[in-house]
Amino acid sequence: MRFQLLGPLSITDGRDVVVLPPSKPTSLLAALLVRPGEVVPAQRLRQAVWGEDQPATAKAALQSCVLRLRRLFAKYDIEEQAVVAVAGGYRVPADGDTLDLLHFRRLADRAASAGESELPLLREALGLWQGPLLANVPSELLHRDEVPRLVEERLRVLERVCEIQLARGRGREVLVDLWEATRTHPQHEGFAAQLMRALYRVGRQIEALAEYRRIRTRLREELGVDPGAELQALELAILRGDEPGGPALTATLTRAPHASPAAPGAAPRTPAAAAVREPADALPSGARPPAGALPAPGGTAAPVPRLPAVPGFTGRSRETAALAELLGSAHGSRHAEAAPVLAVVSGGPGMGKTALALHTAQLVADRYPGGGVLVPLTGPDGMPRPGGEAAAALRAALPRPGQGPCLVVLDDVVHPDQVRELLDVPGCGAVVATSRMGLAALVATHAPGVLQLGALTAPESEALLTAVLGAERVGAEASAARELAQMCGHVPLALRIAAARLLTRPKLRLADYAAWLHRDLPARLALPDDPRMSVPLALDEALGRLPAPLAEAQLRLARCEGRITAAAAGSALSLAETDAEELLERLLDTGLLEEEQPGAFRMNPLFRAHALRRTARTAAGPSRSSAAARRALPSPAP
Repeated sequence: MRFQLLGPLSITDGRDVVVLPPSKPTSLLAALLVRPGEVVPAQRLRQAVWGEDQPATAKAALQSCVLRLRRLFAKYDIEEQAVVAVAGGYRVPADGDTLDLLHFRRLADRAASAGESELPLLREALGLWQGPLLANVPSELLHRDEVPRLVEERLRVLERVCEIQLARGRGREVLVDLWEATRTHPQHEGFAAQLMRALYRVGRQIEALAEYRRIRTRLREELGVDPGAELQALELAILRGDEPGGPALTATLTRAPHASPAAPGAAPRTPAAAAVREPADALPSGARPPAGALPAPGGTAAPVPRLPAVPGFTGRSRETAALAELLGSAHGSRHAEAAPVLAVVSGGPGMGKTALALHTAQLVADRYPGGGVLVPLTGPDGMPRPGGEAAAALRAALPRPGQGPCLVVLDDVVHPDQVRELLDVPGCGAVVATSRMGLAALVATHAPGVLQLGALTAPESEALLTAVLGAERVGAEASAARELAQMCGHVPLALRIAAARLLTRPKLRLADYAAWLHRDLPARLALPDDPRMSVPLALDEALGRLPAPLAEAQLRLARCEGRITAAAAGSALSLAETDAEELLERLLDTGLLEEEQPGAFRMNPLFRAHALRRTARTAAGPSRSSAAARRALPSPAP
């Protein structure tokens, strides 16, 4: 058996993982494991478990807590790692085989003298981190004093990994890690400097300078200081067109002493695995890389760009197979000068269009030696990205000529012309366009493959929840899991938000969570630490892109129960039936309606609940808003 500390505190035998419930014994175990093998004073343990509000019989209470922890060890047959009582405190013996933290440190120490093997060893060490540190440990002291110290160990390793890749000329490959690191740790000057160097070396001088402005503004507004000397020198070098320098590759990885806690303060968040998009700014079309950009070692071709992976992708097997078949055979018999094969993946907000495109791209990656590129065609404000800007970004991201065809994902297309402008960019073997619109005009002129995504089936929804929460937990409350999927409208975004909430609260019953959701749906389908993971935000954004009359029609049609016909829509909207039919077709094209059969439409129950809540909130305040939304959704079992 092995303890996993680098994430939610858990116990594993290598196959199954048991995430410990938030409790006093869990806090006690975490306080011992963050100092593995050391004697932790009893007073420190009491503070970790009870904080400042310690019981009157604190000594006896700690002994009782130790006893409960020993019983937990016995339950999982790990008595050999028992809690050992020593003079003044307790300790838990551990080594690299029984505790992932020590394994992480062992790999980092080996990497420092491993030469060419340093990078894979460091990558292996980073792979041991499994999410937010001690997410299930309810100890304010540990999160204040210990988590920042441990997170700093991870950041040192990540910074070293990025430095090695930069020194080896892998600027494009390291961008994924650096975009995530700089956004998760916006005041970390080391990551900002690395990102600036990486952008400059792949020919994106404007973005490199924009990154300097970002961190300078952040530091001035929040701390009242300017960036350090390294960042200032780096900005000057980029402005002059000089090669920006960096730490020498021969420098070894250093780590703060294990026993020295960081200063009290807020714990930095561990970066979550996510798809990283290209930034909006890019060099003009045809721009040459800046002087001094590093060539690949030995004059070989630069590494090809890679699309981000989609961890835990579940369902959509039929759609995945259809898209993979199209992309897998796209370039086999085609000439290099031929236009790229085009596929359109459309569907309403939150239906997983981008995830399907990226997942399928991974399956056919061997057919595209030029790699893959993801280019968003919508800005942060929801407006379409200018064609010239998108074309420049695509050209800058594509591999060098001669490396083979590249697979391009154009994400969140708003208008067919956005795609047409990019189909002539050399190097594209195939293009997947994701859009909330049907893009019928593009289909008509380029005859691509078309996939329209609706809600998941009930078995697919159950499989998604099972993949995240585990078969044991879902199987124990199969009925509640089905009800939860119904309440989420079988929408992938909603299901993943619900599953994430449940994953961080292992003691919470699915039925209780469903009842909590039902009291304010869909407002509670959002994650507070990531505004992008929000059903209301996604649906509000979708409505915001529509012409005002069309958005208003969608809100009013939410009052129609069951199937929506042209006659019913005409009555609800005071329109002639022919006009109502045209309006329904336009809403169908946006993904906000689904077609059950010719002439009969339906609104996803989650979308309907949102529309009713929004209408009621505007008209009569929050209480009636929530009540209206609840009536649109299935009720949880008592």
